[in-house]
Amino acid sequence: MSDSEAAGLRDRLVDVGVELVAGEGAQALTLREIARRAGVSHGAPRRYFPTHLELLSAIARRGFAELGERAAGAVGDGTASPRAQVTALGRVYLEFAFDNPGMYELMFRHDLLESGHLGLRETSLPLFGVLVDLVGRARPDADARLVAGALWASLHGLVQLWRWGSLQLATGADDFVPLLRSVLDAHLGPEAAQ
Repeated sequence: MSDSEAAGLRDRLVDVGVELVAGEGAQALTLREIARRAGVSHGAPRRYFPTHLELLSAIARRGFAELGERAAGAVGDGTASPRAQVTALGRVYLEFAFDNPGMYELMFRHDLLESGHLGLRETSLPLFGVLVDLVGRARPDADARLVAGALWASLHGLVQLWRWGSLQLATGADDFVPLLRSVLDAHLGPEAAQ
């Protein structure tokens, strides 16, 4: 098999994994099922991904790339106020999570992020760095990394509780945007009147 054929098969395995996680969720991502859907033997993925975690990491990397592209689009050219950029970034993050629940779950699996040799941290940390930078500009008085971490944790919690229906039940909300505004007010202070 040539190098280009090998790269093509490697990409096809990841493509199949992306489709599978989108349609059936992270729990469906077995080596055997990915190989079956890619039309290769069940041992073929191991030639390109020695462990299951490495294949899952490659699939999750695609999710981080897509989220990163959406985030870059939301932040735009950087001329909006830091608060407006954080708001846009938060909205994109929530929409991505709601639109891609299987991928979102996979992307934040601790076992994938913890393993330094899988390279997923290098894909995920720059996005967090964007948030830290924006929070630092919006709240120069605070430890931007800690505030950004707390903000991210709140957004992640909002995703989970919204997906379970708990927030709608508790708050009567039928749209997550007011909740996003409340989260931002809690971490960045109330938005200044325009």
